[in-house]
Amino acid sequence: MAITPILMPKWGLAMEEGTPVEWLKAEGDTVAEGEELVEIETSKITNVMEATDAGPLRRIVADVGEALPVGALIGVIAEEADSDDAIDAFITDFQANFIVAADSGDEASGPETITVDGSDITYQRVDGGDGTPVIMVHGYGGDRDNWLFNQDALAADRDVIALDLPGHGGSTKDIKDPSLKGLAKLVNDFAGALGLETYHLMGHSMGGAVALEAASQAGGAVVSVVTVCPAGLSAKVNSDFIDTFLAAERRKGMKQAALMLFADKDLVTRDLVNNLLQFKRIDGVNEALVALRDGAIADANTAPIDVSAIAAPVCIIIGEEDEVIPPSGDAPSGAQVVKLPVGHMAHMEDAAAVNKAAVAHFNQVG
Repeated sequence: MAITPILMPKWGLAMEEGTPVEWLKAEGDTVAEGEELVEIETSKITNVMEATDAGPLRRIVADVGEALPVGALIGVIAEEADSDDAIDAFITDFQANFIVAADSGDEASGPETITVDGSDITYQRVDGGDGTPVIMVHGYGGDRDNWLFNQDALAADRDVIALDLPGHGGSTKDIKDPSLKGLAKLVNDFAGALGLETYHLMGHSMGGAVALEAASQAGGAVVSVVTVCPAGLSAKVNSDFIDTFLAAERRKGMKQAALMLFADKDLVTRDLVNNLLQFKRIDGVNEALVALRDGAIADANTAPIDVSAIAAPVCIIIGEEDEVIPPSGDAPSGAQVVKLPVGHMAHMEDAAAVNKAAVAHFNQVG
């Protein structure tokens, strides 16, 4: 007999608490490992938590709408042989001894900053196994936190490093070269500044185009590439999204832009919209976004990247309901293609599927 706790997960260093939005299993249901268990809302987005253990869901401890800290008990999996009294005692003991975890020394140190080609680049490293490291490149208007549902999963086998491109996050807002080639060079130079001789690249949207171009430039240093809803291929970036995002100064306008990012519109929370607005209001951000629109985005739309010419293996993950880069239907030659029934933020909307595809692709290489 065994009683297994289900705990509030921690998705990224910034997450301190989560709120169950909907339990996808009822008390008494048998849960399989990896099966979707509960939707949890964070300050960034709502995501589905998958079961890490199998067995009957004997008790739901966290009510819908109840905000709880990371590590708190939200449910219990136990066999039928375990009595209700035993489960009650387990819950009582857990709650009596649970202490909200303070930030560890590693977490307190948070992101790091390194100077690359005269630009201060902020990045977050999650230490993993001995495999070749991964550098993660976010999209237009994003930052390293866009990978909060992916970084830990990929770090099971290797170090995973998510950077803020110039103009975004904690990095310098002045972009010395906003072209696609300029950003790709910066990513490769960033890897060199960290002392990486070989590395995988994973990019989303504009960051996908940057990753592909960086692989073209770096030769054997880039050993494989995974792109999520990438620009730079036959499908073009929707100018309506770019224009709406650039023009947004209030919640209504920003919400219109954010709704284009997801197939499931319920994932667009007030916090997500407010975070995007706060980013837009930072000095130098609008100028950076305009420069990227006229540089890297324009480059990606006018000069598609020849994936077949890239020596490294390439995996392209496509959101079939993507409104920002609507799929063209033309499968790039020379690449593995994975299609998911989600929108532009596929790595957040179906993190489990994206993580599974990325891990399999990287592990083929090492």
